[in-house]
Amino acid sequence: MKRVCVFTGSAGGVRSEYPAAARSLGLLLAERGIDLVYGGARVGLMGVLADAALSAGGRVIGVIPQALIDKEVAHHGLTELRVVDSMHERKAMMADLADGFIAMPGGWGTLDELFEILTWAQLGLHRKPAGLLNVHGYYDRLLRYVEHATAEGFIRPQHAAMMLVAETPAALLERMGVYEAPVVQKWIERAES
Repeated sequence: MKRVCVFTGSAGGVRSEYPAAARSLGLLLAERGIDLVYGGARVGLMGVLADAALSAGGRVIGVIPQALIDKEVAHHGLTELRVVDSMHERKAMMADLADGFIAMPGGWGTLDELFEILTWAQLGLHRKPAGLLNVHGYYDRLLRYVEHATAEGFIRPQHAAMMLVAETPAALLERMGVYEAPVVQKWIERAES
C-alpha cells in the first residue's frame, strides 16, 4: 500500500488513548513510507494524525470541502490540500486516492465514510482493504451489531469479514497488507430482488 485513507473525528474524544493512537498511526505511516490521505482538518484526531505524520517526514494529502475551509478548520501545513465542492466529492476523491482505509474513533462522518467504503467493496466496486482501529474498545458495540446483522441474514459472513479489526496501528496494517478481497459473483440472491 502506497496510500492509506484514515477516517476519524474532528473532535478529540474524552480518552487520552484516542489522540495517542492517532499520533502512533501517523508516525507509523510516515515510517513505512505510506502517504496519509484524510479529511484535511487541523482539529481533533484528524489534526493530531496529520501533525504526527508530517513531524516524521510523511506525505499528507487532505481533501476538504470549501464549506469547511470557510469555517476555518482546514490544515494549511499539509503536503497537499485538495479542495472540493461537497462531502460526496470528498469521499469519492479520498477513495480514489487511497489503496486502503482505516477508521479510527469518530462520529457520524467517520461511520458514514467507513460504511460507504464497505458497501462499495461488497458491490465489487473496489478490492481495497478497510479496517477498524479499535482503540480502547471504541468499536466493540459496533462489532456486536455487525455480528447481529450477520446472524439475522442482513450481512453475509464473507462481507462481514471484509471489515478488518485490530487494536493497534501495526497490527491493523499487517492485516491490511495480506488482505484478499472476496470474489463477488453476486451480492444479492435473485429471490431477494
